[in-house]
Amino acid sequence: MRKQIACVLALAFIFLGLAVPSFSETADIFSRVQEHKLDNGLTVLLLPERRAPIITVQIWYRVGSRNEVLGKTGLSHLAEHLMFRGTEKYGPKVFSRLIQQAGGNNNAFTSKDYTAYFATGPKTNLKLFLELEADRMRHLKIDEELFQTERKVVIEERRLRTDDDPVHSLYEETVATAFKAHPYQWPIIGWMHDIENLTLQDMRTFYDTYYQPNNATLVVVGDIDPSAALNEIKATFGAIPKGPDPPPFLPLEPPQQGERRTELNREAQLPAIFMGYHTPNLEQADAYALEVLSLILSQGRSSRLHRRLVYEKKLALDAGAEYEFATASPSLFVFYAQPLPKKPISTVEAAMNAEIESLKTKPVSEKELAKAKNQTESSFIMNQDSLFYRGMLLGRYQTTGSWRKLNEIVPAIRAVTAEDVQRVAKKYLVKANCTTGILYPIKPSRPTMERFQPHEQIR
Repeated sequence: MRKQIACVLALAFIFLGLAVPSFSETADIFSRVQEHKLDNGLTVLLLPERRAPIITVQIWYRVGSRNEVLGKTGLSHLAEHLMFRGTEKYGPKVFSRLIQQAGGNNNAFTSKDYTAYFATGPKTNLKLFLELEADRMRHLKIDEELFQTERKVVIEERRLRTDDDPVHSLYEETVATAFKAHPYQWPIIGWMHDIENLTLQDMRTFYDTYYQPNNATLVVVGDIDPSAALNEIKATFGAIPKGPDPPPFLPLEPPQQGERRTELNREAQLPAIFMGYHTPNLEQADAYALEVLSLILSQGRSSRLHRRLVYEKKLALDAGAEYEFATASPSLFVFYAQPLPKKPISTVEAAMNAEIESLKTKPVSEKELAKAKNQTESSFIMNQDSLFYRGMLLGRYQTTGSWRKLNEIVPAIRAVTAEDVQRVAKKYLVKANCTTGILYPIKPSRPTMERFQPHEQIR
């Protein structure tokens, strides 16, 4: 998956004889970050890097599906679509065309915790990129026709990505069952019924509430002079008045006190199973041991779940685990598997539970531990070789907590012991904390099943 790709890139650098940066070098990178706050509340992060005459400009809004309410889910993702539909100054499609004509590229994505927009290109475009983003922060032009057009696009996107995909439908149902109070239960794209009933006034209220400078972080990474860049930012964004503070985020998920199960009967070629456990985010130190555990279970074909269920026992087409600690609120540690034809789902579930129990009774080997820690470190470091991903790291961690956490990750991962891994398995991977979702196929509907990847974000 995503982590695996980063690790493969790290190995490629080694085999090519190129130097993979050390942690001390990457820590030095983030020591160059300059943080500012404008009078209107906009947080600004500047990171000069002069290896090439390139910059990335990213604006991160602290709003995602977790800020929505039942009946109005899907507003965050729909707002992302509408942000490309123009302002009074720049009409529809002009935004992207200007960036492309300047030799750059741009896009956006929505997650549970944030919505981010970015433009990357030659450093001579800094003023243009800033002007465009500042303009649509408060001058988005939304009329009924544009709203209805983009809402139809999102409805079709949801139908294609989720409603027509039984595995993602199961994932959605499992998460919705696991969370009872916290809005992480909403799908990022929103519930279909909600999307169909959103109004233009809903969107205008949402935009005015969350698209404000005091609810955003601006990240600029690349070949910049920080002082000159800050002056440009003040000239473009500084004139925007501070908006009302967004509503405080209050929901907390109460501790789960018993196993939950959900079943989905859908047209599908193969069954599927998800098992989600409530786990902490980076606010708690256990997150680092859980991250190492997720790689031991799921990183590569030699990982525990893939080796045992796919190769040795020949029960599953695929098996693995996903854990994400850089979230604003505690989330889920998810196990998944797709049984092979004619393999009982109960047998696969029992095999998954056996692997989970083995983590509690016997510490992982030093070889497994070292491999997982090295993979985590190399993935984290290699991601920083790109200006764009440096900006992504800064924006994501600042929006969900603090960018300064980036300097703690590698030392904390290095400090994880086999006993830590065993301890967090015993603490969190228990039946009373588990939500299981099972897909029972009704009849074959498609020739192949795509490997599952959670909707961390939607572009």
